[in-house]
Amino acid sequence: MEKPLPSATTTEPRFRFYDLVMAAFVTVLLLSNIIGAAKLSAIPVGFWPEGWWPAPEGMFIFGAGILFFPVSYVIGDVLTEVYGYARARRVIWTGFAAMVFMALMSWAVVAMPPADGWDGQEAYKSVFGLVPRIVLASIIAFWAGEFVNSYVLARMKIWTGGKALWSRTIGSTVVGQAVDSAIFYPVAFLGIWETSAVLTVMVTNWALKVLWEAVLTPVTYVVVGRLKQAEGVEIFDTDTDFSPFANSDTRA
Repeated sequence: MEKPLPSATTTEPRFRFYDLVMAAFVTVLLLSNIIGAAKLSAIPVGFWPEGWWPAPEGMFIFGAGILFFPVSYVIGDVLTEVYGYARARRVIWTGFAAMVFMALMSWAVVAMPPADGWDGQEAYKSVFGLVPRIVLASIIAFWAGEFVNSYVLARMKIWTGGKALWSRTIGSTVVGQAVDSAIFYPVAFLGIWETSAVLTVMVTNWALKVLWEAVLTPVTYVVVGRLKQAEGVEIFDTDTDFSPFANSDTRA
């Protein structure tokens, strides 16, 4: 159900900011995977027990990308809440295609023979030499987690009658990030790391992502409120086909 813009015409875009939100989503998604995924960071925490992998006593080790990747989930929440599941589905598929292209481009650039005298090949391999198993895990986990996140938020919006936005953003992230983590870590690392290590990192990273979503809730409220006012719509997905593969004739 959707309240149309009173002045919408065939010659002007229906939504002024949809493309910008899509661009922000894809940008954060790609950069968090390119820049943050390969770096491990460590911070001292007194409560971390000795022998609980992967951290030594008093240290917590985490992937640096965790600071920014959850922002893509926040933007995904904004997309579904403001523009509806069908338009969020288009953005998720766009992000999926962008990740596939990023993986192919990284592989091709690293595989190209370096010129004589250029000594940056090893650094390039270190940063962009993506492990195929991790790439596969990342792409599948993103696709499944984002669609689950968007579906849960859209359904909860109907159940709550559009009230209690915080319950939808946090609730959808709890489920969506659980699916993401449950796919990524086993597919990427099971059999390479100890099973206990995979489970530990999977649970702790899931908890951190959900916490990050909760911390950003006030920002989500401001962005959602301003976008709804600017676009002039309030969308409920009461008649939406929720299949990830459904065709949509929704005009952005």
